[in-house]
Amino acid sequence: MNNPLLLSITNPVKLLKPSTIPYGISLNTTTNKKHQHQSRTLVVNSNTRSRTTLTSCCLSVVRGRNNNGGGGFDETKVGRRDQGNAVLLCALGYWVQGSRCFPWLALNFHMSHCLNLKPSTLQLVQYTAILPMVAKPLYGVLSDVLYIDGARRVPYISIGVLLQGLAWGSLAIFPGSREALPSLMGLALLSNLGASVTEVAQDALVAEYGLRYQMNGLQSYALMASAVGGILGNLLGGYCLLKTPPRILFLAFTALLSLQLTVSMSSKEESFGLARIRETSLKKQFNDLMGVIQGDEVSQPLTWIIASIAMVPLLSGSVFCYQTQVLNLDPWVIGMSKVIGQLMLLCLTVVYDRYLKKTLPMRPLVHIVQLLYALSLLFDYILVKQINVTLGISNKAFVLCFSSVAEILAQFKILPFSVLLANMCPGGCEGSITSFLASALCLSSIVSGFAGVGMANAIGVTCNNYENLPAGILIQSLAAMLPLWFIHYVPMSEPGFEREGKRGLSKRSRKNRRVGRVVGQEIFAYRRERDAEAQT
Repeated sequence: MNNPLLLSITNPVKLLKPSTIPYGISLNTTTNKKHQHQSRTLVVNSNTRSRTTLTSCCLSVVRGRNNNGGGGFDETKVGRRDQGNAVLLCALGYWVQGSRCFPWLALNFHMSHCLNLKPSTLQLVQYTAILPMVAKPLYGVLSDVLYIDGARRVPYISIGVLLQGLAWGSLAIFPGSREALPSLMGLALLSNLGASVTEVAQDALVAEYGLRYQMNGLQSYALMASAVGGILGNLLGGYCLLKTPPRILFLAFTALLSLQLTVSMSSKEESFGLARIRETSLKKQFNDLMGVIQGDEVSQPLTWIIASIAMVPLLSGSVFCYQTQVLNLDPWVIGMSKVIGQLMLLCLTVVYDRYLKKTLPMRPLVHIVQLLYALSLLFDYILVKQINVTLGISNKAFVLCFSSVAEILAQFKILPFSVLLANMCPGGCEGSITSFLASALCLSSIVSGFAGVGMANAIGVTCNNYENLPAGILIQSLAAMLPLWFIHYVPMSEPGFEREGKRGLSKRSRKNRRVGRVVGQEIFAYRRERDAEAQT
C-alpha cells in the first residue's frame, strides 16, 4: 500500500490559460540554460486574490505568503526527505498512541487484582480518567492560534509526550503512587492529559497536511498505524503480565515515549511546507469554531455519532471482572483477544480506504456498522449465559474470537466521520475542528460509561453477584438499535477533493466554490483552499 504522505507534491496539475493578463499582475520570465526549461510565473499583488502559475515544460509553483512582513517558501523545496520526516513523526505518534493499551492493560489488572476494586468502581476510574480529553477543543484552539518557537503542531506533540512520560514513569518508579488510589488516579489523569494534547496536535497536522496537498482520507492511514500499535501493545502486554509485574510494563512504555519525544523534538515543522496563518485571537477562533459546527452539514452528523455512543450504557468493567474473576481467564487471553480485535480493525480500515469509501455511500455504511455493533454486543450475553460451552466452544476460544468485536466496530464507526469533518475544515481551524470531534466523542463515552455504572448498580451487579448481568447486556444491545431511527442525520456521501481535470475547472474557479453557512455577516467555508490562509 502506498502511503499518500509519500506522494510527490509536484504531480502535474491542469490549469486553464487566461486569455489576457489582468491589471495588477506582472509577468516574469526566467530561463534555465542548464535544463533548457522556460518557466513563466504570474505573481499576484496584494490586492489580487487569485494566483495562477503557468509552465511550459515543468510546473513551478511559487506561492507568496504575507505573514505580517514575513517571507515565503517555495513548495518545490519540500522534498522527499522532509516528507519522510512528516511520515515518521505522524506514523510513530499514532503507533505509540495505539500502544497505550500496553500500560493500560497492566493498570486494569493492577486495579482489579492488587487493589481489589469492585467492577463498578473499576469502570468509574476508567471513565473518570479520560476527563482531560473532554477539554480537547481548548487544546485545539491553542494549537491553531498560539505558535511555540515558530511552530504550532510539533511543540504540542512534544509537550503531550512529556506529560505522558512523567505519569507512567512515576507509576513505574514510585511504589506509593500505584498503591494509593488517589495518587494513581491523579497520574492516570496526567497521562490522559498528555495523550489528549498529543492526539489533538497529530490529528490537526494530518488534517492540515491532507488539505495542503489535497490528499483525501489520510485519517485511514492514521488509524492503521494506531491499530498496529494496538496489536503489538496488547500482544506484548498480555504476555509480559504473565512474567513480570505491572511496573515493568509502565517502565517499558516510558522508554517508548522517550523515543517519540526524541523524534518530535528533532522534527522541524517548517520543513513540512505548511502555511503559516496570520495571527488571530482566541475569541475569534472560538467564534469561527462555533460558526462551523452550527451548520447542518456538520451539526447533524456530529449529533448522530455523539448520540449513538452516549445512548448505550456500557458494562465493560463488569464484563472484564466477570472474565477475570469468575472465568479466571489469564492476561494472555485478554491481551490476545485485543490483538485479534486490532487485526480486524486494521483489515476493516484497509478495506474502507481501498473500496468502501469509493463504492458504498456513507449513510448505508454507517447503518450496517451500527446494526452489526448492536448485534455484536450479544456476544457477551452468550458468554455470561455459557451458551458457547453448550455449543462446544471453550471460554478461552470464544473470548479470543468474539470478545473484542463490539469494541472494534465502535472504533471503526468513527472513521467516516473523522474523514468527513477533516475534509470540511476551514483553513487555520484544523486543530479546533478535529479536537472538537475528539472531545465530543470522549464526552459521549464518559456519559455511556457512567450510565453503565448506574445500570450495573441498579440491577445489582457486584463482584460476587453477576446474576443480572445478562439482562444488562440485552439492554445495551437494544439501546444500540435506537440511533438507527434517526440515521437520516448522516449524509449520504463524504466530500472529497475534486480533480480539476475531471470538471475542467480552473484553479481560481475551484477555489471560489465553497460550501458554507452565513453566520452574521461572515461565511465559514468548510472546504477552503490553503491559499486563503495567507491572504490578508
